[in-house]
Amino acid sequence: MKIEFIKNIQFTKLIKVDGQLREFNFRKVNAKNENKFTVDVSDDRGRRIIFTMIKEDASWKIVSPDDLPPSVAKNEPILHDIIEEELKTGGSAT
Repeated sequence: MKIEFIKNIQFTKLIKVDGQLREFNFRKVNAKNENKFTVDVSDDRGRRIIFTMIKEDASWKIVSPDDLPPSVAKNEPILHDIIEEELKTGGSAT
């Protein structure tokens, strides 16, 4: 019996959105070695906004950005940079 260990990657970053710092929580989905992160952040009223980012053509993209508030969707390049930096320093880039 072969045992395989898969490292979980979870981290939190503060990002300025519309002039306010927001806490973004990232979690890498490890099923079948997919290049996928779930991300959650709270809005002004404390409700959680949960969305998925996948890696396409060497870039992390938000799945269904039209369903998100524009303030979150327009920060996709920043979210990409944060994920890439974390994978380089704390995780394994796949």
